[in-house]
Amino acid sequence: MNGAPPSRYFEQLNAALQAKANADGRAIPMLLLDLDALDRNLERLQSDLAGPGRTTPLGLRLVVKSLPSCELLAYCMQRLQTERLMVFHQPFLTDLSKTLGPEADVLLGKPMPVRTAAYYYRNLPERSNGFDPFRQIQWLVDTPQRIAEYHAFAAELGRPLRLSLEIDVGLHRGGFDPEGSAPNALRKGLERIAAHPEQLRFSGFMGYEPHVVKLPRLLRSRERAFAMANAAYRRSLELLQRGFPQLWSEHLTFNGGGSPTLTLHAQNDTPINEVAVGSCLVKPSGFDIPTLRQYEPAAFIATPVLKAFEGTTLPGLEWGRGLLNRISALNRRSYFIYGGFWKADYCWPEGLRDNQLFGPSTNQSMVNGPAQQPLQPGDFVFLRPTQSEFVLLQFGGIQTLRAGSINQSWTLLDQR
Repeated sequence: MNGAPPSRYFEQLNAALQAKANADGRAIPMLLLDLDALDRNLERLQSDLAGPGRTTPLGLRLVVKSLPSCELLAYCMQRLQTERLMVFHQPFLTDLSKTLGPEADVLLGKPMPVRTAAYYYRNLPERSNGFDPFRQIQWLVDTPQRIAEYHAFAAELGRPLRLSLEIDVGLHRGGFDPEGSAPNALRKGLERIAAHPEQLRFSGFMGYEPHVVKLPRLLRSRERAFAMANAAYRRSLELLQRGFPQLWSEHLTFNGGGSPTLTLHAQNDTPINEVAVGSCLVKPSGFDIPTLRQYEPAAFIATPVLKAFEGTTLPGLEWGRGLLNRISALNRRSYFIYGGFWKADYCWPEGLRDNQLFGPSTNQSMVNGPAQQPLQPGDFVFLRPTQSEFVLLQFGGIQTLRAGSINQSWTLLDQR
């Protein structure tokens, strides 16, 4: 299912939020999460992961930046029966270290400056639920130099660190390239890890390939791009097995994929043993792609209308008001909303758009729309985030919906 829910969904939400505003005594922009839609997406994900195309089961790792709330993560982890997370931000890692249990496994989703890793260990939370940051974290490294830096840091700590190696499987955003300009770099990295088991523990590979579904077919077909990414991953695995059997273990992490390519990995026998996903569960508009057609939007922004006017009048163009209204039916009504300029697309009422001549504003955005569904101050406008990891953090919390009514508020992870 692509696109937003039907109008009646938002009409009911508009009435429910107005009632809530009357009860609370205030109306402000908020981030809504529809738990009924989330539940259906969770069921779809479980069904996709059980795809018949693999000879070995495909594991699941939840992407924290796409689901940046302890309650939201706990909700998804419980229903999906996974303890594996991917983290991209040190403050999130610190915050999660307070609540994760002894079975959790955390893979860093991007290489962290060694100073940031050192800061994390110097400022471990005082309270813990049994999480061991030495045993349960895989730090991502992308060059021999970064491995050397983590080696020195581990020696300073007097504790071994687990390292996963980022490999370039076609995105060309960095990482060890098994056949590129420096094909020996991967071997050198593995050699250092193998030579220093007291400080370094090899934990696996990570290769990310969103380009597979985003490349124009004129440049490369999806099938060809996917095959090339898998071939690069397999070459890395072959080097590991042949050249470094002492590092091999059935418990290694071979992470890949993401929401855009999860169904491709589930339907084919690929070299990875787990996929990292998050955005498909809330389905921002940037993920309206064929491989996620069966997933539905679950996250929305709701913001109050502050001012409403007939027609559109712009400073310096007062004389042209009638002309503007005749040029486009979308100029028949104009509104100023509470906030704006989010990474989001208007979805209700239909036909709303930012006024490009007035210019964007994070304070009061000017929005135009047709006359068929006029809004009044106190009504709510609804938008779909284009992404989840940044937009969900802008509203101070997440208001959850059940059967069209707000039932609780979920907190966000600490960003500091």
